[in-house]
Amino acid sequence: MRPGAVEMDSFRLMAYTVQCPCYICDGGNTFDSEVCRHCHAPMALAHQANTHKIQPRMIAAIGPSGAGKTVYLGMLTDMLSRQIEDMQLLARGAFSIKLQQHAMAALSRCEFPNKTPNEPDRWNWIHCQVLRKRGKPAELIMPDLAGEALLEEVDHPHTFPVIHAFLTKCAGVMILIDAPSAESGQSEEDFHTMKLVSYLCELVNDKRTGWPERPIAMVFTKGDQCENCFEDPSAFARRHTPGLFQQCRERLKRHRFFAVGVAGAVGFRNDAGGRVHVPLRIEPRGLIEPFKWLLDELET
Repeated sequence: MRPGAVEMDSFRLMAYTVQCPCYICDGGNTFDSEVCRHCHAPMALAHQANTHKIQPRMIAAIGPSGAGKTVYLGMLTDMLSRQIEDMQLLARGAFSIKLQQHAMAALSRCEFPNKTPNEPDRWNWIHCQVLRKRGKPAELIMPDLAGEALLEEVDHPHTFPVIHAFLTKCAGVMILIDAPSAESGQSEEDFHTMKLVSYLCELVNDKRTGWPERPIAMVFTKGDQCENCFEDPSAFARRHTPGLFQQCRERLKRHRFFAVGVAGAVGFRNDAGGRVHVPLRIEPRGLIEPFKWLLDELET
């Protein structure tokens, strides 16, 4: 038998004594954890940040359930990943393509993606590099947060630690608002977005680095069903979401209103769950503008 060194099993266990901090909540985890045991964010975010020696900035797309966050993020990443001029998105890690794949597969079947589940370990995360013709490349992390979980965290803080930790560290945010619901006079849209703005403003107590000083894009979605929001998004907000408009004026120093649309036309289909919206054709409009504005604001 030839002599040689054999690694003892007890020595292998030493690797588990070194904690790997989660990139979102800073909680300690073992080196082979797939998701953080504290907040359920993917540990791949921490491993990639350590590998590339780059600290990605975080951007959130938030809003009530049904506002169109999954559709917006999926279509936005698909458009930017196919561009070769002005702005281009390069995904880091296979997990960063799941949201794009999920959203575009649903739209290709003339369906909208399923609602994002409330369980954080089932959310899709995007870690990407954004290359721009003007400006430095940006390393970003963007998750597809569940709207119901988000509002539950707003009503009962610390219910979802991943949301609290992520929004505390975010450099900027896009708040998505259902434009047709707002135009029809449903006050819930106004109340939900007002609560989100209040939550953000009270999340960080530092006057210099708190949310009143960070850029926030107010994005009216489903513009294909509400053409008026494209004419003047700020005036649309003043008419249909007056509480939000006034709160933004009084509390936020860096905000701007936008309008976007993904489906060129929407129809209805009856199934076992009732009447369901279906996209008849895909005509993206205004999707890149709020994202570009947010990146520009982060450089100032």
